[in-house]
Amino acid sequence: MIKIDNIETLGWKHAVRGMRNPLDSHILSDSRWGPTGYEIGKADFNLMKRLSKAGNDHAKYLRMIVIYMDINAPLYWWKQMDQYKTGTVTNSYSTMHTIHKKPLTANDFSGENVKQDYIDGLNYLREKFNTTSGQKYWHALIDTLPSAYMQKRTWMGNYQVLKNIYKSRKNHKLSEWHDFCDVIERLPYSQIITL
Repeated sequence: MIKIDNIETLGWKHAVRGMRNPLDSHILSDSRWGPTGYEIGKADFNLMKRLSKAGNDHAKYLRMIVIYMDINAPLYWWKQMDQYKTGTVTNSYSTMHTIHKKPLTANDFSGENVKQDYIDGLNYLREKFNTTSGQKYWHALIDTLPSAYMQKRTWMGNYQVLKNIYKSRKNHKLSEWHDFCDVIERLPYSQIITL
């Protein structure tokens, strides 16, 4: 299970300008500010696709298109996502500071594999920590938290990172990657990622 929202992309104007620098072809640029924001023109979009298809060395402009999103995903997914660290930043809900603040429910975990008696055991440790401040209970709670625990992070990356993710993960066996790639396909001008 994965939930992605609050998506925002930035840097389009700068990426187009940077993309046109190598051949000093700015005069051919047809992108403009429009009623919905910066709109990529047909000539610029065609160049973007050609450069993206030519490979990462030619598609450096992709690194200039910044993306933000809130992702709520299980820890086992975040472990894989952490492989794509180049040009990314995350701020997560701190498990250390928040795990004991509310009772855990089935909604705090991905899938149906975490049984209620297991959740009850985690809640027992949480309650013991809250009533005694005993660090041994907090450590036991953190140590036994399953990788299916859902953690929300605000993630910042760029289109170059998304292109690498899409290429590597679109056919992955985890359904969360399929859902993430579906989001990529719906981004503005996603063809420069999914070529």
